[in-house]
Amino acid sequence: MEKMTPEQERLEILRRYRRLIEVWHTRKTVEDRWMVRKAFRLAADAHRDMRRKTGEAFIFHPIEVATIAAGEIGLGRTSIISALLHDTVEDTTVKLEDISRMFGTDVAKIIDGLTKIDVISDKSSTAQAETLKKILFTLTDDVRVILIKLADRLHNLRTMDVMPREKQLKVASETFFLYSPLAHRLGLYAIKTELEELSFKYSQPQIWKDIKEKIDGTEEIRQRIFSNFVPPVEKELEKLKLKFDIRYHVKSAYSIWQKMQEDQMPFEEIYNTFSVEVIVDSDQEKEKLECWAAYSVITGVYTPNNKKLRDWISTPKANGYEAIHTTVMCPDGHWVDVHIRSKRMDDIAMKGYAAHWKYKDQEKLDAGLDKWLKRTRELLKESEEETIDFINDFKKNLFEEEIVVFTPKGDMITMPAGATVLDFAYAIHTELGNHCIGANVNHKLVPIDYQLKSGDQVQIIDSKVQIPNEDWFDYVRTARAKTRIKVAIKHERKKYRSEGKEKLKKYLDQLKLDNSKAIVAKLVRASNLKGSVDLYYYIALNKITIKNIKEILVPHESLASWVRNIRLPFVKPKIQVLGGDGLLTSEDESLVVSQAKKEVNKNGEFTELDYSVSKCCNPIPGDDVIGLIFPNEPIRIHKTDCENAIKLMSQYGKNIVKAKWKQQEGITFLAGLSIQAVDNIGLAQKITSIISNDFNVSIRSLNLLNSKGLVNMDITIYINSTEKLKKLIQHLKKIKEVIKVSRLDKIS
Repeated sequence: MEKMTPEQERLEILRRYRRLIEVWHTRKTVEDRWMVRKAFRLAADAHRDMRRKTGEAFIFHPIEVATIAAGEIGLGRTSIISALLHDTVEDTTVKLEDISRMFGTDVAKIIDGLTKIDVISDKSSTAQAETLKKILFTLTDDVRVILIKLADRLHNLRTMDVMPREKQLKVASETFFLYSPLAHRLGLYAIKTELEELSFKYSQPQIWKDIKEKIDGTEEIRQRIFSNFVPPVEKELEKLKLKFDIRYHVKSAYSIWQKMQEDQMPFEEIYNTFSVEVIVDSDQEKEKLECWAAYSVITGVYTPNNKKLRDWISTPKANGYEAIHTTVMCPDGHWVDVHIRSKRMDDIAMKGYAAHWKYKDQEKLDAGLDKWLKRTRELLKESEEETIDFINDFKKNLFEEEIVVFTPKGDMITMPAGATVLDFAYAIHTELGNHCIGANVNHKLVPIDYQLKSGDQVQIIDSKVQIPNEDWFDYVRTARAKTRIKVAIKHERKKYRSEGKEKLKKYLDQLKLDNSKAIVAKLVRASNLKGSVDLYYYIALNKITIKNIKEILVPHESLASWVRNIRLPFVKPKIQVLGGDGLLTSEDESLVVSQAKKEVNKNGEFTELDYSVSKCCNPIPGDDVIGLIFPNEPIRIHKTDCENAIKLMSQYGKNIVKAKWKQQEGITFLAGLSIQAVDNIGLAQKITSIISNDFNVSIRSLNLLNSKGLVNMDITIYINSTEKLKKLIQHLKKIKEVIKVSRLDKIS
C-alpha cells in the first residue's frame, strides 16, 4: 500500500467513517448517531499513534470491523460502538470502567468478551484456546460478541498478505477449526463462505490459485448455460404474475476443492461449479406457496433429479436457513443446481441470526436458533473441562449435517448426524439420559448406541438401576451428552471420597509421607487423572494401591515406574509433552520417525534434527507442509490441509514453524494410491510393471478387491516426491481398464 501523507490519512479515515454510517441500515436516531460518533472519536484518539503491520493507521481496522458488523451482518448501534472500541482495552490506556461509564454496561460486556487474556492461569491451555473459550462463554450474556468477533476475524483475513507464513497458517487454522463453523451455525452464509475462502487462500495458496484460474477460465461456459436457462423460466413465472429475481452464483474455490476431495475427481468433472438462485418477492403469508409455485414452474420447464430435492422450507435448518434446493437437466445436457427462496429467506441466508431481529416484530424470530443458544448456554455453564478438551467438544456441537427426529408426541428435535439414542435421551432431559437403557425407534427396540436417522420417532426406555459409566463416552456425539455423563460419573465417584481419603492417609503414614495438597496433586498428575475425586475413587476400589503410590512418590525404591505398567480402564494413553502446553491425546501418536535427520533453518529448510512425518496425512516432498515444535520431541511434519494439523495449529499457534523440503538422494517416503478399474486378465501385472519397472518405485503392499467385474486396488509405495507421484498417476490412468486413480492420505 502506498504511504499516505497525514492529510491523506485523515481524509481516508473520514471517508471510511462516512461509509460506515451509509451501510448502517438499522434504526438511526440523532442520539444513535451521536453515540457512534463519540465512540469513533474515542477510538481514533486512543489508537492515534498506532499502526498495523501493513503500515496503515490502526484506526482503519476498528472502522472496517464496524462496517462489516453494520453492513454485512446487519447489527445496530450497540454492536457498532463495540466494534469501534473492541481493541481499546487490550491495546490502549482506555479501561473497561471508562467504556461502561460512557457507553453503558452492554457495550462494556461485549468488549470484555472480545478482549484477549494476558495472563493464563491454566498452564495446560494456550492463550489462543483460552481466548476462544472466553468468547464462547459470553454467549451466556450476548450473542453479539460472537458476531463482532467474526467481523474482526474476517477483516484480519482480508488484510493478511503482509503477515509471515506461520502467522497466516495459525489464523487460517483457527478460522477453519472454530470461526467458520460458528458462522455456519449462526446462519451467516456469506461470512462463512468468505472466511473459508480466505483461509484456503493462505493455507493452500498454490491449490487455491490453480482452482481460481480454472474457475475464471470456464466463466464463458457458465454464462452461456445461465443465459440459455433463464428465458423459459422467466416466461413461465411471469404468467403466474410473480415478482422475482434470478441470480447467478459461482461457488467458491474452497467449496469446489472440497467436492474434488470428497468425490476424488478433477475440476473438469465437477458439474455444479455454480448455482441459479430464484428469489421470490412476496408477503410472508404467501411466501411458502409462491416458492413452491416457482419450483413447479422450473421443474415443468426442465427435468428434475428427484434425489437432489431438499425441502428446507417445511423444516428449516437449525441455523434458520430456509429454501428449496433442486437439480434440473437442461436441454444441452448440463445439470444445474437451483435454489428457491423468498426475499426474507434470502436476507436470513446471508445475514443469519442478526437478520431475524428485523422480523422480530412479526414474531418470526427463529425458534431453532433460540433453542440452540439456550442449549449452548447450558453447556457452557456446566462445563468443567480443560480448555482444549472443551473447545474440541464445543466444535462438535457446531454440526454441519443435521437430522430431524420426533418424540412420541410428535415434537421435532434437531440433532447432529450420527447422534445416538443416548444423545437423544440427554437432549430431552438429564435424568432420562442418566437412566437410559434403550429405546423404541419406530416401534422397534434398539440399544443406547443405535444411530438415529432423519424422520425416526423415538421413545426412550429408562430404568432407575441404570447409571452412566465410562463406556458411554463412546456412545454419544453431542457435547451436551458428554458433559452430562461427566457430571453424573463425577457425582457417583464423590460417594467414595471419604473411603478413598482415609485409605490414602493410611498409605502415606506407612510411607512416612505428609498428606498434603502437593502430594495429592502429584498423584493425580502421574496417574493421568482429572482430579482428586477420581484419585480417591480408584484408591477406594483398590485400583490404585500402596505399591503404585510408592512407585510415584518414592521412585528410587522401585525398579520401574508404575506409570509404564498400570492401565486404568478409563484413561486413554497420552503423550507427555515436557514443558509444553499440556497433554496431546493419542490421536497425535501416529507418527513415523524418518531415518533422515533434519532441522528448520532460517530459509525454512530442514537440516540436522529429528523430524517425524505424520501418519495421519503422510506428506511427501513437494507437498505444502508445516512443522509443529514441541519440547523434547521431533518436529512434527503435517500437510497444511491435514485435519489434525488444523486442530493443532488452532490450539498451539506459537509452535508453528514454516518448513519446506530440501531434497536428498536416496530418501523415500510412504505414499498410497487407490485405483478403480475394470477387471481383466493381466491388469495387476500392468499396474505393478509401470510402478516397479517404468518408475523404479518400490511397492510396500497391495490390496485388491474384485466385485462383479470391478476392481478396487489400494497400493502403498515408497516415493521421493509429489512430482514423481503425479507423473506415475498420469501413466496409470493411461491403462485402458483403469477408471480412476487417486492419492490416499491415510495409510494403515
